[in-house]
Parts: sequence; structure tokens; C-alpha cells
Amino acid sequence: MTPVNFNQLYYFYLVAKEGSIARVSEQLHVTAQTISGQLAALEHSTGTALFVRNGKKWGLTELGRVTYRYAEDIFRLGDELRAVLKGNHGVQWQTFTVGVTDVLPKAFIYEMLKPVFTLPEQLRLICVEGEQSQLLADLALNKLDLVLTDQPLSPSSPLKAYSHQIVESGTSFFASPPLATRLKAVSFPACLHQQPLLLQSKRSIIRQRLDAWFAQCAVSGQIIAEFDDSALMKAFGQQGLGIFSAPSLIEEAICRQYEVEVIGRTDQVKEVFYAISPERKLTHPAVLQLVQALAQGG
Repeated sequence: MTPVNFNQLYYFYLVAKEGSIARVSEQLHVTAQTISGQLAALEHSTGTALFVRNGKKWGLTELGRVTYRYAEDIFRLGDELRAVLKGNHGVQWQTFTVGVTDVLPKAFIYEMLKPVFTLPEQLRLICVEGEQSQLLADLALNKLDLVLTDQPLSPSSPLKAYSHQIVESGTSFFASPPLATRLKAVSFPACLHQQPLLLQSKRSIIRQRLDAWFAQCAVSGQIIAEFDDSALMKAFGQQGLGIFSAPSLIEEAICRQYEVEVIGRTDQVKEVFYAISPERKLTHPAVLQLVQALAQGG
């Protein structure tokens, strides 16, 4: 098998990053024709197209996106190696790459990952957000050290990985101050009835639990919007467009950041969060620090 030509790969990486051969040509002081030729040679050696040309802009094919992620890792490690070879042994960073499912609240992600920065080693944290299926695929390829999610690994999954429950939280409901003042005149959870609701998308586990709880409490709200992005949901709530929910564990941070008020909370709707690792016994120092800190309440 012909080894990868790293010179060609470097040109590919820069063009994919900048989206333009002209900009890379200016950066490297190399002619556009040279760069274009190197890219053509790389595509020829792989036997498939890596770019989609749209005028002067260069987008990536699906295989191009996969190649870019590998190239990014390769040249990041190359930068670290260069520092070591130059004798900068005091600046050796340990990389901790975490996949985060896109349904997790951003403030909660911060609270979960904050403990890793108390490690004595210098740590470079890399967060990758996406759908759980894609993140698990990256975990299987050793591109991630850990996946944080609200769903454990399915028992039928062929992936050799393990779910570790790291924390659980009750659920709090929030509203902008004017809306909260009106709602607090009625007891919770009855105050949610026939009120505007901002809810997580139906593909999230917490949405399924909320729907079951609403039915149990005989609460029928007016669902005016559904969100995959929890931060966007909170931004809508901040503007007074409806009531939203989030883990009680981070309610102080949410009230502070979004200037909203808690109108009620329940422990009957639990949000459970998991770390999925490629090994049953956790060994990565950052993962161990994270799990131990959360087990002790942060």
C-alpha cells in the first residue's frame, strides 16, 4: 500500500480549512497551480474526489470530511511533536477529546467537564458535538476518549464500549420574570396548564419523560416550539416566549445567564447522564478526575 503523502495532505488540510486555494497560496507563498496539482495528485492516489468545487470555493465531499478530521489530528500532533523536539519539554499537553451529544444543555456540559481542569497536568480539552451515533462511531475509531450523553449504550450495540452513569438530576422549569410572576399565582405544576411551552425535540430522552409526566399530572400545555439545541431553547425562553425546563443541578447558572426565574421543580422527571468509554475500567486521568468529582458532588 502506498503511504500517505503528507505534503499533499497538508495542502488538502489547509484548503479544506480555508475553503480557498487563493488564500492558502498567499499564506504559503506557493502558486495556486502547485497547490491544485498536489490536491489532484492526492485525489488520484485515493481514487475518489475529496472536494466539491463551487466556483472559487472548495467544499468537502463526505470522504473529504472524514479525511479532514484525520488530517486535523495528524497536524495537531505534529505541532506537539515539534514543540517537544525543540526542547519545550515544560509545555507538554495531554489531550482529552470528548464527544458531547447535541441535546445536552451547554451549561451542564461545562459543569460536567470543569473538574478535569484541576488535574496537575496541563490539559488540552477538545469538545466535539454531534449526534450520538456519529460520536460512538468516532469512539470506535479511537478519535474520542469519552462520549457524554443522556442515553446509555444500547445492549444490542455491536460497539465494544461501556456506559458509566455519572450524575442524575431532577428537572426545574423556568420563565422570564413577567411570565413567572403571572404563573406563580397558581400552584405548580397546575400553573403549566394551557401555557406556552418550549420543549426539547422528541428524539431526546428527557422529552419522552416530560410528556409522560405532563400526562400523569393532567397538564396540557401549548407547545409553541421544539429544539435540538438546548441553548437556543433557553434564548427563546429568555425573551418571554414560553416556559422551558433544564436540570435542577444547574438552575442557578441558568437563572444568572438567561435572567429567568424558577417557577417549579420536580424529582419525578430525572435527567440521567452517562459517560461512554471504550473500556470497562476507566483509566484516562481526565476521565477519572471527572467521574470522581461528580460522584462527590463536584
